[in-house]
Amino acid sequence: MKRYGIPNDQAFGVSMGLMQKFANKVGKDHKLATALWSTGWYEARTLAVYVAEPNRVTKRQMSSWANSFDNWAICDTACFHLFDRTPFAWEMVEKWTGSSKYFVKRAGFALVWSLSVHDKASRNVAFRSALHLIENTPPDDRPLVNKAINMALRATGKRNSILNKAAIQTATRLAGSDASSRAWIGKHALRELKSNAVQCRLQKSQRR
Repeated sequence: MKRYGIPNDQAFGVSMGLMQKFANKVGKDHKLATALWSTGWYEARTLAVYVAEPNRVTKRQMSSWANSFDNWAICDTACFHLFDRTPFAWEMVEKWTGSSKYFVKRAGFALVWSLSVHDKASRNVAFRSALHLIENTPPDDRPLVNKAINMALRATGKRNSILNKAAIQTATRLAGSDASSRAWIGKHALRELKSNAVQCRLQKSQRR
């Protein structure tokens, strides 16, 4: 697990596929999810994310779990399979992207990434605000933070043609930054956002 940057001092080494199958058998059980999370074990916390009930998650619980993230895998799993389904997701985006804590900050941008894919109800204005957060976050030399910012920018720009243009503008400004971390984010995002594959998909989507 160390190969993938996941600490193994509190992990059994169970594959994600097996955990997902087991979670499907268990079903939703918020009380169980809370108990699983409190154990501190990686697999137990992964199961907790899958069996937790989004409508019963509180802001306090989200903050508590985020503050205990110790690796990118549990951070992203929580954002993509639970936190983005809560009514507080966008509120936490604004709060967490400004955090100095490694995985809390990553969670803020991982949530933007996830919401760009899963949130079908929010209008462009919410994602424009996310682009503003992406552009104005201070330079950060931590790789896992920058990767999450990069993915959030790319995912936002693939949501629709309007956001694609806005994301390209944001990425272009970042690419011209004197800060190497910001320039890296912008340049890598531009490659995908301007690619033929993305542009063709957005044009097809527009014609539907």
